[in-house]
Amino acid sequence: MIKVAICGGSGYTGAELLRILSGHPEVEVTLITSEKSAGKKVTALFPHLHKYCNFIYESLDKEKILQKADVFFMALPHGASQEAVDYFFKNGKKIIDLSADYRLSDPVVYEEWYKTPHNYADTLKQAVYGLPEFHREKIKNANLIANPGCYPTSAILGLYPAIKEGMVDIENIVIDSKSGTSGAGRKTNIDFSYCEVNEGFKAYGIAVHRHTPEIEQELSKIAGKKIKINFTPHLVPMDRGIISTMYAKMLKKLETAEIISVYKKYYDAEPFVNVLDEGVFPNTKNVRGSNFVDIGLKINNRTNTLIVVSAIDNLVKGASGQAVQNMNIMIGFKETIALQSQALFP
Repeated sequence: MIKVAICGGSGYTGAELLRILSGHPEVEVTLITSEKSAGKKVTALFPHLHKYCNFIYESLDKEKILQKADVFFMALPHGASQEAVDYFFKNGKKIIDLSADYRLSDPVVYEEWYKTPHNYADTLKQAVYGLPEFHREKIKNANLIANPGCYPTSAILGLYPAIKEGMVDIENIVIDSKSGTSGAGRKTNIDFSYCEVNEGFKAYGIAVHRHTPEIEQELSKIAGKKIKINFTPHLVPMDRGIISTMYAKMLKKLETAEIISVYKKYYDAEPFVNVLDEGVFPNTKNVRGSNFVDIGLKINNRTNTLIVVSAIDNLVKGASGQAVQNMNIMIGFKETIALQSQALFP
């Protein structure tokens, strides 16, 4: 039985971690931290988490909690994870960091996009980007996993086979994504209040969204050369889910059925990737509450453009579910444990 700590357990991703881990037969959650809610019962914030009715949120006292867990899930805000991750890592713990603090391998790029320096460059070098479909072998031997962002997960998985096979022009990739409001986190902000979001639909972070360098970093690894993308996220008036539509010019003439065949070959052995049949396209409802990603494909023969549509639950495959998937791989458990639940519908 592995002892697990959730640091930052009062946000949406922390709550999802607790929900998923409640069904994990090899895991015992031993502590849950929250700075804002320290001293409160977990069920005071999340009444649905009945299994944790006796848990009280603790403060993140690193020295005090060090020996209470073998694995630390860090669900802290960006910037707040740096020091804590470094401390637990250097003290021999296994860590899955759900913030962006260890995703970008270049500290200069991190500072450029997050407007704060990265103070732990040596630890940053040890982090493995936790996209199992791309880095599974590295994850197996890692002690520090940088859990991917939600938008990057949907985009990278959607484009991986096409770029790897050299099928598309990597100079002009367009990624258009829509996310539910839970992607902004559980905080008080007028921009995400009901009246501001309901009946509205808007783009934000145009040309400056912080997930851009993360997507570019991983797509560049796939291509073997530097890639720059046009990425535009949108806020949709729904609780959860991401749908990303990607456009790339084909380098040769292919039919839709042919590229679907390529994608199915790439993802056939992947337990959480569904490549849909021709003419079928993803709907966020079909992955809601699950760790699955659905991918649909179409070649626009009029413009010789590949159109890829991917859908994930931003809180599961886009965050907490993928974190548990990474933990399973790190520890040597079966990768799908606690993650086999089907989507909630309707």
